[in-house]
Amino acid sequence: MTDKRGTGGAGGWRIDTHNHAVPPKMQEWAVKAGILPPNQSRWPTWARWSLAATEEVMAENEIAAVVTSSPAPFEVFRDAAQVKEGARVINESLADLVREQPARFGFFAFLPLTDVDDALEETAYALDTLEADGVLLLTHVDGTYIGDKSFEPLFAELDRRHAVALVHPQFLPGGTPPGIPDFMGDFLLDTTRAALSLMIGGTLERHENLSIILSHGGGFLPYMAARIDSRSHDEEGIEPGILRSYVRRFYYDTAMPTSPYATPSLLGSADHSRILYGTDYSMRAAEATRYVTQELVRDPLIGPELHRRIERDNALRLLPTLAKRIGAAL
Repeated sequence: MTDKRGTGGAGGWRIDTHNHAVPPKMQEWAVKAGILPPNQSRWPTWARWSLAATEEVMAENEIAAVVTSSPAPFEVFRDAAQVKEGARVINESLADLVREQPARFGFFAFLPLTDVDDALEETAYALDTLEADGVLLLTHVDGTYIGDKSFEPLFAELDRRHAVALVHPQFLPGGTPPGIPDFMGDFLLDTTRAALSLMIGGTLERHENLSIILSHGGGFLPYMAARIDSRSHDEEGIEPGILRSYVRRFYYDTAMPTSPYATPSLLGSADHSRILYGTDYSMRAAEATRYVTQELVRDPLIGPELHRRIERDNALRLLPTLAKRIGAAL
């Protein structure tokens, strides 16, 4: 992959906004908490994260910087107290990574949504003390999606701060049918449900200063946007034009990945200034990350100027703290 359209650190130029890390401090805590088994050979691939492997993936895919996160599903924790403790470990671990290489890493802070007061406390600590680039919002807590009014105090605070939030899926309420991998359909539906809850519940209307990134190209949202529009005519109190504007207000990453099937819907639904390069590494293996990037590079519907915007410029505009760190290093 030698298709360079910009400059960046360590030979890269792309900005990966959908990236996951599990630094050693986080690994150690997860073992002690019983979330990971003591025997590393039994760890899932994503839990075996290492900085060296990440840097290899970045070099291979010409990635200048990644904005990483750790979307641990709430189901893996024992209770809300452990979620709160884990959030602090996750965020301090990722902040350490950024401090070590400020022009190469950023992070979205994990918020313990199992308790809104805990989430507000962690938001303040992560953004003010740890200087996170934004926050990570998992889609639901015990089946209650984030557009529910119970989360309103958190969204009001994020709006006040003009924050950036990455919405990331987890297991669907009710589980996955046998024989159907969750990443193939459930995760996409989960993101779509979260987006719809934010739209229909009025969160987007109330909080115009909040920037929200939808993982995996928005799940099914771009593909079924016309259905939202047409069905809204049947529902009292929902204006079709408003719903259309909400679809274009979201940011979308390319970790779906882009393809001859998905790209036309994404480009037709999304504001092109709100599409971001994302790989989903290390939840995806290095080989899959290479595939995601190559498919984006080869996509015939995306020209050179739009490539530059998707793969770098849009992210730097959205994340001024990251842009400042990269600029300081050049």
